[in-house]
Amino acid sequence: MARIIAALMLFVPGIISAFGIKLMRDTLFDDFHPIFFHVVVQFFAGFVLFIIGIGFIGGFIVHRDRKRQLIKNKNKKRD
Repeated sequence: MARIIAALMLFVPGIISAFGIKLMRDTLFDDFHPIFFHVVVQFFAGFVLFIIGIGFIGGFIVHRDRKRQLIKNKNKKRD
C-alpha cells in the first residue's frame, strides 16, 4: 500500500511538470490558451509548473536516499 501511495506521489507532480512543458511548447508554437491574457504569462506559468514538478520529484528522491543513508554527509571530518 505504501508503494502505491509513493508512486502516486511521484505521478501527480510528473503530470504537473508535463503540463508545464506543454504550456511552454504551446507558447513557442503560437498556440494561445484563453485562460492566460498574454503569451509571456502563459510561458511563465508553464515554467513555474515545470520547476515545481521537477523540484518535488527531486526532493522526494533526495529525501528517500538520505533516509536509506545512500548519500554521504559532506560535513563529516576526514581523517
